[in-house]
Amino acid sequence: MLFATSCQVNPSAEPLSPVSDIATRFEEVKRSPPKLRAFLRAMPKGADLHSHLGGAIYAESYLRWAAEDGLCVDVGRLVLVTCETEQLRICGEDQPPPPLCHREQDLVPVADAVADRTFRGRLIDALSTRNYHLYERSGHDQFFTTFGALGPAGRGHEAEVLAEAIRRAAGQNILYLELMSSPGMGGAAALAADMEWNDDLGAMRAALPDAELDQIVAGVSTYLAGLEAETRAVMDCDGDPSALGCDVTVRYLAQAIRTRPAPQVFAQMVYGFRLAAADPRVVGVNLVAPEDDPISLADYSRHMRAVAIASADAPDAGIALHAGELALGLVPPEELTFHIREAVEIAGANRIGHGTDVMHEDDPYELLARMREGNVAVEIILTSSDVILGITGDDHPLPIYLEHGVPVVIATDDEGVSRTDLTHEYQRAVTTYDLDYATVKELSRASLEHSFLPAEERQALQGELSRRFAQFEAKEVARDSD
Repeated sequence: MLFATSCQVNPSAEPLSPVSDIATRFEEVKRSPPKLRAFLRAMPKGADLHSHLGGAIYAESYLRWAAEDGLCVDVGRLVLVTCETEQLRICGEDQPPPPLCHREQDLVPVADAVADRTFRGRLIDALSTRNYHLYERSGHDQFFTTFGALGPAGRGHEAEVLAEAIRRAAGQNILYLELMSSPGMGGAAALAADMEWNDDLGAMRAALPDAELDQIVAGVSTYLAGLEAETRAVMDCDGDPSALGCDVTVRYLAQAIRTRPAPQVFAQMVYGFRLAAADPRVVGVNLVAPEDDPISLADYSRHMRAVAIASADAPDAGIALHAGELALGLVPPEELTFHIREAVEIAGANRIGHGTDVMHEDDPYELLARMREGNVAVEIILTSSDVILGITGDDHPLPIYLEHGVPVVIATDDEGVSRTDLTHEYQRAVTTYDLDYATVKELSRASLEHSFLPAEERQALQGELSRRFAQFEAKEVARDSD
């Protein structure tokens, strides 16, 4: 998204305050969680590089839009659906029970359902991971079920979705967002619907019709242009350029769905790179959906090869891959030994999403050294690792990545689903691992350094980040001396 103009370094900006002063101030606020929250919220945070746009929105917003649009709740399954029964499969006497169909009497308009405050609370729980531990399902299952339960709630509200994500970032002094989204991926996958996997990926690539790929690319580029214009209107950026969020820079990662048949994943990756080559708003690609899904596991190595071949269409595009978002017990131990390595060595990933199982990899110390030497960053999302995998504290490898000099960035993943924000993720890192101010500041700086923005734009934002840090630190030190 091209909301922000390129930031220029201000040569008259106040110089950084002495590190010892701000470091002392930071150690003081660390003793009080509320003070630490306020400090970190105001602190400039360069970027959130791992954020799924659909999952960034809070359930309350989806429910508001669903009520406005006259959608219904299937109260038996706690999912949002259309109310027109002819568009739904209604259970009959000779049909299987839910969730394969809907019982007509269970369809209640959202506007009526949320009028019951108790039920509204239960519905918010069902549309997020809030209170997941109270129900008979794991955090993993609740997290991934949420996206299907939202159903059509965001349809037609894409600009409001984007505006919510941007405004929340701006309220936390975040300069830049890389948002994962999948427009056009269904059409790209359809091009390979009848294709069989062929280990000769060059032959598979040749079989994909460039003209049809380009038609999808053109349509999505038009869609993105319209989305940005509509979002600017929602935020009133043209009428009031100083409005909250209008100075946040936004770009997109084309996210392919890894649980489709392997030929369709390949087609999605080819399309994603082709889109990145054609549209400057799209700066890279990613693979999404549960890494522990049976299809994801069976086809993982195929997917890594697919990324490597497809990237030829856009050699300058960034590659960020979910890899190592696994834990012992969730999958057999053998599955933990190679995902991060193949993402780095075969797919050529510039960033790894989560990377939680790194110490289960074959020769993990060599892999850590390779990531450090190759400047491959790891995107750490502590809340997701906790909720989805049950990995927290000393069991999480964040300190190991830092110890071995691997670039680390802090991110949110799906802040609406997880009921969190980037400030909270920083705070969780600080309190769990007793990070000092120099480390926290480096995490913020690294998030811009490892963005997929073109060099000139990245450098401009880095200059703006330095300017904001100078102002922030001077204010905090002055506050400490009052």
